[in-house]
This record gives sequence, C-alpha cells and structure tokens, in this order.
Amino acid sequence: MPYLVIGLLLVVMCAAGAVLTVMQVGNREPMLALTRPVSVGHILTAQDLRQVPLSADSGADVIPASQAQAVLGQPVAYSLPSGALLSRSALGQPQVPPAGQGVVAVGVKPGQFPPEIAPGTTVSVIVVPNSSTGAGQTASGGPWSAVVTSVSAQANDQSTVVSLQLPTTSARQVAAIPPGQLSLVAVPAGGQ
Repeated sequence: MPYLVIGLLLVVMCAAGAVLTVMQVGNREPMLALTRPVSVGHILTAQDLRQVPLSADSGADVIPASQAQAVLGQPVAYSLPSGALLSRSALGQPQVPPAGQGVVAVGVKPGQFPPEIAPGTTVSVIVVPNSSTGAGQTASGGPWSAVVTSVSAQANDQSTVVSLQLPTTSARQVAAIPPGQLSLVAVPAGGQ
C-alpha cells in the first residue's frame, strides 16, 4: 500500500511539473536575431535575420519575428555581432558609437590578432608583456570584450589599425595601454 501512495504522489508531481514547463515554454515568441555580423550602415536583408524563441515578457526591446518585413531594407545604427537580438534602437541612422560605448583604435602587428578578423567580429582584448620592457613588466587591466568596427592595414608599416567598440570606461582603459602590449583573440559573440 505505501508503494501505491508513493507512486500516485510521484505521478501527480510529474504532471504538475509538466504543466509548469509547458506554461513557461508556451509563453515564448519568435524574435529576430542576426545570422552574421553587421557593420554600421549595413542595410538588412532576409539573409541577415533568423528567428529565436524568447520569453514574451522578457522586457527587452527586441523585434518580434512577425515584424520582419518592416525591418528589411533598414540600415543598422551600429555594428552588431552575429547572434545579437535585433532591437528597435539598433535600426536607423548610424550611431557611432552608441550611447555608453566608445571606439578605440589599436595598432597591432602580425601575430597579435587573427588575420581573418573583420568588422562585427567579437574579440577579447588581452594585455601582453612588452619585449622591450622585460617579460615581467606589463600594463595592467583586461581582458576586455569588444566588437571590431574596422580593420585597416598600414601601407608604410607592418602594423594594422583595428577599431574596437566597447563600453566607454573600458575604451579609455584600452586607449591607455602602450603600443605593442595588446593582443586580440576572436571569441564567440558574447563570449569571454
């Protein structure tokens, strides 16, 4: 008899758990996200967008998939990485940098960054020892997560200038690092 009561109680608990799970999952709506990185001013096409399920009451300013037609042909206001949820504030006239963000240019030499980085790539900015000051002396700080906004190889030099968008405070910290003491590591969007 005790096994019958325990079994019945287990069935009731599983049913209640299933009902709660269905209620939470059922409250999701498809929202728009980017399939690839886009740079400021890019005109959105159907190939740039995908649908991702998101809780309808998340409070985020994201665009529902049902409004995809209204988004097509609109410019992107600032650079966004692949997988970013598309918000209304991300559309419109270029906003470089967006509020709360800064853009900093860093000079990097071959071996300090992956050669395939391009605008929209998410990178981790790492402080490395400067060979001229000794292996033990480095600038402090980091790592910082940033999005590449532009890449420009310098014709007269072996360095490449990479513009990075990151939070304003972090941009100031990165700008204060002496030349030659930064490396860029490509990471997944939102990754560390």
